[in-house]
Amino acid sequence: MLSSRVLLRAADPARSQAFYRDVLGLAVYREFGPPEHPGVVFFLGNGLLEVSGPGEEPPRGMALWVQVRDVAAEVERLRTAGVPVLRGPQVEPWGLVESWLADPDGVRIVLVEVPADHPLRRDRRPPG
Repeated sequence: MLSSRVLLRAADPARSQAFYRDVLGLAVYREFGPPEHPGVVFFLGNGLLEVSGPGEEPPRGMALWVQVRDVAAEVERLRTAGVPVLRGPQVEPWGLVESWLADPDGVRIVLVEVPADHPLRRDRRPPG
């Protein structure tokens, strides 16, 4: 494998592209296709998200997992921008703080915060 990305065939690609770029704040990796109906590929942490289409029906059965520094602050910022918050921030049994949002097609976006004392941040193995 040389490269990979998630493909999202949105019902209204322009609306979803605006959401991911202007509301969620993802940086654009590249655009392709005709200028009047471009596909857009966004940086998504250490992955890529392509929003193009249109899809024949809204995407179903997928979720995007996005790590942020401060879930509560991001949820408040996005709620103010009109993003539907499906579930507010909660500490999960596995120790991560998660909140669930929805994109314009209802795709679940899981915002995740890794607390400073979580094993994903600190190597708890004994030295040596």
